[in-house]
Amino acid sequence: MLKYNKIMCAFEFDGDSTAALLLSSTLAKESDATLYILHIARVPTYDMDVPLPFDADPRWEKEARAKLELIVQNTLKAEVNCVIDVRSGVPDIDIVRAAHDLGVDLIVMVTHGRTGLEHLLLGSVTEHVIREAPCPVLVLHHMASSSTP
Repeated sequence: MLKYNKIMCAFEFDGDSTAALLLSSTLAKESDATLYILHIARVPTYDMDVPLPFDADPRWEKEARAKLELIVQNTLKAEVNCVIDVRSGVPDIDIVRAAHDLGVDLIVMVTHGRTGLEHLLLGSVTEHVIREAPCPVLVLHHMASSSTP
């Protein structure tokens, strides 16, 4: 069994991220690791690399943190040591930055499976994280069928 000390789950507010949260918490429990649950709200950019100057509104961070705390409370068991982290930024850049800063051993995240023009215009957060992360990245595939009845 692989042993992790710090696992990070990159979390968006969708059902797929809940699956990533459950998987990362199971891995954290098995390794007795700390689980860092990271949510990054995208800052508008004029190109894909440089954030535009903006005034961060602390209300959105507070609201996102409260929502994430509720999800964690309703989803995870108390036996997992977790830390919730909500930041403003550019997800592909700031997930990697947080992984470096926290010294995580594993990143767990979801790919949304964008293709064609959407992929070309939006790029892929997951691809960037895989290329730049200082640790292994466990990727769950977007479950499109989970949104249909």
